[in-house]
Amino acid sequence: MKGTLRRVLLVALFLGVSVFSLYASEGSVTEVMAELVFQIGIILFAVRLGGGLVKKIGIPSVLGELLAGVAIGPYALGGIPVPGFFPHGIFPLHEGALAVSPELYSFATVASIILLFASGLETDIGLFLRYSVAGGIVGLGGVAFSFILGDMVGMFLLHTNFMDPTALFLGILSTATSVGITARILSDQKKMDSPEGVTILAAAVFDDVLGIIMLAVVLGIVAVINGSGGTTSLDLAAIGGIAGRAFGIWLGFTALGLFFSKKIAGFLKIFKHSYDFSVCALGIALILAGIFEKEGLAMIIGAYITGLALSKTDIAAVIQERIHGLYEFFVPLFFAVMGMLVNVGELFSPSVLTFGLIYTGVGVLAKILGCALPSLALGFNAKGALRIGTGMVPRGEVALIIAGIGITAGILSEQLFGVVIMMTLLTTLVAPPLLNFMLKWPGRGTRKEAKSADMVTLDWDFHSDEIADLVIDTLLKDLRAEGFYVQMMNIDDGLSQARKNDIALSITESEHKVTIETAPEDEAFVKTSMYEVILKLHDAIERLRESSNPESLKKELSEGAARSDKSLLKLIKKETVSTNLKGTTKVEIITELVDLLEKGGAIRDKETVINDVLAREKTMSTGMQHGIAIPHGKTEGIEAMSVAIGVKKEGIEFGSLDGKPSTLFIMVVSPKKDSGPHIQFLASIAYILKDKDLVERIHHAKKPEDVVKLIQDASVGA
Repeated sequence: MKGTLRRVLLVALFLGVSVFSLYASEGSVTEVMAELVFQIGIILFAVRLGGGLVKKIGIPSVLGELLAGVAIGPYALGGIPVPGFFPHGIFPLHEGALAVSPELYSFATVASIILLFASGLETDIGLFLRYSVAGGIVGLGGVAFSFILGDMVGMFLLHTNFMDPTALFLGILSTATSVGITARILSDQKKMDSPEGVTILAAAVFDDVLGIIMLAVVLGIVAVINGSGGTTSLDLAAIGGIAGRAFGIWLGFTALGLFFSKKIAGFLKIFKHSYDFSVCALGIALILAGIFEKEGLAMIIGAYITGLALSKTDIAAVIQERIHGLYEFFVPLFFAVMGMLVNVGELFSPSVLTFGLIYTGVGVLAKILGCALPSLALGFNAKGALRIGTGMVPRGEVALIIAGIGITAGILSEQLFGVVIMMTLLTTLVAPPLLNFMLKWPGRGTRKEAKSADMVTLDWDFHSDEIADLVIDTLLKDLRAEGFYVQMMNIDDGLSQARKNDIALSITESEHKVTIETAPEDEAFVKTSMYEVILKLHDAIERLRESSNPESLKKELSEGAARSDKSLLKLIKKETVSTNLKGTTKVEIITELVDLLEKGGAIRDKETVINDVLAREKTMSTGMQHGIAIPHGKTEGIEAMSVAIGVKKEGIEFGSLDGKPSTLFIMVVSPKKDSGPHIQFLASIAYILKDKDLVERIHHAKKPEDVVKLIQDASVGA
């Protein structure tokens, strides 16, 4: 599987390298190639560092990737000469419309196609159609206000007319909404399914579609203006003809894509393996992108339409998952290259700063007014309307792609490109705190109580995390056997999605509870599937009970050989060791050990940790033989895998295998969803403590650090 992605990346690299021949002589191809691969390597590290740093302070990683590009670009660090290697800098300033090399920009272009293809795949057509009236009106209002006011800012500040290509592009750039930031805030505030949340998401879909249509129209108008010697005095009939052609091409391809979506998916399935048909789906996006470019429209429009056509098919989620590696490689590179095009010197000039602040202020106001005013006519009160308007404020990926098209075509100058970058940064930074404030404002956002969505939610409580895990694993396996395409949407949140033809299931596991959302007509299918899963597990557990004895297995564990991992034993710290426990019962000892972990700073929720360890004890005591007990468990109450050790010389009853009191206690707890070496640690410590002499020396240790040293020294010889 991974090999397929590697081959794709190598092919992509080869295609990029092949561009060199257009710009370099036969003798310098190797030199250009070496420079390109070096640049890409530097960018990959820079975007990971930049994205990771800003995420730590709650800012979307895309802004960190963009700023990383600004920092290492030709107008900043990238232009500093490196004697002996890069006499003009690692990212030398190139002449012409682009500040970076054509080879590097070609990679950014492929990245923009992948980005828009993925955006199309993520588009919820069902949401689009279901909320087509409300979402359409709100989206149309936001696009109309933003385009007109953005164009007018260009018209007045550039002293030109409304139909000037630069003013038109400023209008288009003002329309693009980055709803990903808003969606994250809505999710954090549990407002995704609220009337405002649903309307924002539906309006964002319309916003994307309308923005793509308007880009097609504006590019058509710009082409005619450029073809007519630069005159902008086109009559209404000419504008209507251009708009009609661009809209017709978009509508025709979109309609064909949606109508034949299942046929296209069926054709892709010929390639059998999910990695193969996912890569071929991207191939269709690249081909359609090329067709649109040949027709004088933007490549990203063709890529978006391809994704949109496949978004409703049962392979959409699988394609998203399979191209994720390509997405993570290319898309941050795109944002970095966009940052490199920013002339830092020009960006901080008074004229650019003034233009940028005015353009940003008008852009924020246009989205709020354009989306809030129509919302008032759709049953929302002022509070709800402001929430919707604020949620549509952030600009992002699409704005940067359109800006790249503008600067490449010579429509935007370096100064105006800097203005667009400033607008993108400021709206993305301003929107989250504003929307958070609006959502926390008490009271509903609608005039009347909103009706529930037309979906059914089915819940099961299994009273055990382990049973819930088994149910989910078995259910997903059965669904795959039924021909469903299953995708783990978010492993940490226990969210999966299963699709087959028109059946869609959203499956969530939250501790010991399982929830499935689906359409009413599929409720019987879900209940039948769950019944079969429970019946199958019940039968398996009965057979397991008959064929094995847990007590004998525990005894074998305490006597068997094991591999001792010295690195794992470094988890034992003197701060979480006690040589004189005070407790006289199992509960008191476990509580005392958890107190040690709390003092060590590892505990998030003390009561949760205690309850989860005691729950594990109820399943079967962790008292071993020879006075040793290893209480353990997985819990949501701890940040990272942690160990506490305690000695109780008098010993207490702990349900040990040999019936003797337990005197040495080693507790290990790990985060519930962590994939860390929990079992490996248990095996390692159990093996080391088979040495009775070591156990005796631990009993007589005076200080916590002595216990730590004894165990770690023993692990060296183990």
